[in-house]
Amino acid sequence: MNKQLLIQVMARRKTVSDDDLLDRLLPVLTAHGPDGLTLALAGAAAGFSAATLLQRFRSREAMIEAILLRAWDRLDATTAAADNAAPDGPEGAIALLGELMPMGSVDTAMTDGLLLLREDFRNPMLRQRGAAWGERLATALGRRLAPDPVEGKRLGWQMAQVWQGALIWWAFTREGDAAAYVSGALRAWCRSTAGLRRGPH
Repeated sequence: MNKQLLIQVMARRKTVSDDDLLDRLLPVLTAHGPDGLTLALAGAAAGFSAATLLQRFRSREAMIEAILLRAWDRLDATTAAADNAAPDGPEGAIALLGELMPMGSVDTAMTDGLLLLREDFRNPMLRQRGAAWGERLATALGRRLAPDPVEGKRLGWQMAQVWQGALIWWAFTREGDAAAYVSGALRAWCRSTAGLRRGPH
C-alpha cells in the first residue's frame, strides 16, 4: 500500500466509526443477502474501497458477521426502549411487540430478513445473540402478563411465539393490515390464556 492510500485509509478510520459503517452496510446486506454481498458491492454502497473494507474487517465473512452483530445491538436497544415505554398489563405487552414490528414494508422486510435469519442460525455467535434476546423479550413480556416471574416467563415465551407465528401466517394469507392482524392474534391469545388461568366457573 502506498503512502497516499495509507493516509486516506487512516483518515476514513478517524472520520467514520465502525458502528456508522456497519449501519451503512446493513441495508446492503439486507437487500442482497449474505451470499450476494461482495466486498466490492459493499464498498460501493458505503463509499469505501473493497481494499479498505478488507483491511478493516479482514475478510468478507468477518464483515458480514460484524454487520449482523451490529443489527443485534440495534434490536437490543430498540427492545429496551420499547420495554421502558410500554405500560403494564397485556395491552402493554402487545404495544411492546408493536414497536418491534418490521419498519416500512412488512412483506419486504420479512422476505429479505429470512436470508439474514439463515445466517443467524448458521453462526454460533449470532445464534447465541438471538437466544439471549429471546430471553430478555420473554422476561419483558412476562412482567406484563403475570405477577409470578416463572409463570410470567412461560407466558412471555408463548406470546413471543404467537407474535412470530402470526407474522408468518400473515405473510401467507395477507388478511388486511399486518399490524392489525398480528395485534388481533395477540389479543385473542391473551383472552384464551386468561380463561385457562381462571379455569371453569
